[in-house]
Amino acid sequence: MLNLTNLGQVYLACGATDLRKSIDGLATIVQTRFKLDPFSNCIFVFCNKKRDKIKILEWEYSGFWLHYKRLESGKFSWLSDENEVRNITIRELRWLLDGLSTEQPKAHKEVLQRDII
Repeated sequence: MLNLTNLGQVYLACGATDLRKSIDGLATIVQTRFKLDPFSNCIFVFCNKKRDKIKILEWEYSGFWLHYKRLESGKFSWLSDENEVRNITIRELRWLLDGLSTEQPKAHKEVLQRDII
């Protein structure tokens, strides 16, 4: 099960990724194309060209998790710049997995503890 608590960062691989790649292929993309460490406390999210499948690569203690979701209908709202990796929040990831855009201008803004008096 995808654990969205205690995550460092969420990285979105914009554009299409060949999802025939498995753990090693996706980890190589993270290292070479995005210059990031696949063994870090982060998750890396990839989408196929048709935008109906997502793979999420996650390192946990002694091995990788590879999460996979295939939509039966509809498409993911996905950013198209193939050379970009985007750091998103866990909240934005939840929106994305629910079929929404990562941009939700009408959503309530996050209230930080320092903002509360």
